[in-house]
Amino acid sequence: MSSPRRQARRYAVLALYQWQLTAKPPQEIASDFLDDPEWLDEVATGLRGEADEGIETKAPRRDRRFDLGLFDRLLKGVPRELAAIDAQLQAAIDRPLAQVDPVERAILRLGAFEILFCPEVPYQVTINEAVDLAKLLGAEQGHRYVNGVLDRVARVRRSPAVPGAAATPQR
Repeated sequence: MSSPRRQARRYAVLALYQWQLTAKPPQEIASDFLDDPEWLDEVATGLRGEADEGIETKAPRRDRRFDLGLFDRLLKGVPRELAAIDAQLQAAIDRPLAQVDPVERAILRLGAFEILFCPEVPYQVTINEAVDLAKLLGAEQGHRYVNGVLDRVARVRRSPAVPGAAATPQR
């Protein structure tokens, strides 16, 4: 069974994916989710259905236990801080951010938000969670891309020179 925080991240990525595609306000997406939590599972099922044939995907079990505070913080924080997040991501990737697969883009934005604005969460945890989400929801090798990009963002942003960021050793 997933931890409540892991579930919150999973739901937040699915909601951010919806936000990216529909431009629906995050508050409306959160409201839809709280009114009918099954709709996020429908989004996840749709993503798994879009996967290339021959790629085995795992259907996540519905777990109603999740950290609502974290879900809310991520879903509202990413759109609010989008300019800063996208600037950091763009500096760490090899193509325009708009060309990144929408699922990986949602995962990268969520991970970058945690790295940039949640210094209480160790960046290694953030990267690991993002990689796991990419394995579950993303393209076949998407997890490798997510790992490399977020590692570059973390190395730049989680240095002692960044005010408010927890100092972490450089690898």
